[in-house]
Amino acid sequence: MIRFLNLEKRFGRNKVLKGIDLDLSQMGITAVLGPNGSGKTTLLKCFLGMVIPTNGSIQFKNESILGRHLYRSEISHVSQIVYFPENLTPNELIKMAKDLRPGTTREKHFIELFELSSEMHKKMSTLSGGTRQKINLLLGLMHDNKVIILDEPSSGLDPVSFLNLKSFLKKEGKKNKQILITTHTMSFVEEIADHIVFLLNGQIYFQGKLNDLLSQENRKDLESAIANIIQQKKSTGLDA
Repeated sequence: MIRFLNLEKRFGRNKVLKGIDLDLSQMGITAVLGPNGSGKTTLLKCFLGMVIPTNGSIQFKNESILGRHLYRSEISHVSQIVYFPENLTPNELIKMAKDLRPGTTREKHFIELFELSSEMHKKMSTLSGGTRQKINLLLGLMHDNKVIILDEPSSGLDPVSFLNLKSFLKKEGKKNKQILITTHTMSFVEEIADHIVFLLNGQIYFQGKLNDLLSQENRKDLESAIANIIQQKKSTGLDA
């Protein structure tokens, strides 16, 4: 469904993406991993139209998306950093989101999932960081789309909400949807991911199943496998 073809992105002299060729046609949950500065967030922002590539192309449903915007209505996106209008309530933000993107929504499901009923009429300025993250998830996921992109979705969540999020994503992943997640929580990836893409220094280092990566690196868990890759690159004098 999503393809990156020889994708490059430069910020001044800094080459963040170096000829990425990546076919994400498989359904289910794909974890896009990499150390800070590896290019994973830039890659997803290019797909979302938030960053314009320097070279290469991006396809969605076998059509180029560069210079287009209508395809974004088919995508649910949860960003890591969100700036909410502090004087509005969650209910008002939901109404605003519905006005901007008409269609069937499922906000009631997330209000119940994250136990938000008592918070919906409060100003955003009064809400805790964890509650704001739940509102962020609600707004990003309330439209039932076939493609879901989440950037560090578990940040700030309490254990119960984290468990509920994982349960929701597992169910969504079985509905012939394509879910892309970036995270630094490796136990999260081990529990829910069907596929792994690992970026290093702007290039694809690995793409495949978790067990294949563990076997390749001769490690028993993902955290130690990833650490081993980064340490090897540093020892060879390459910037990870």
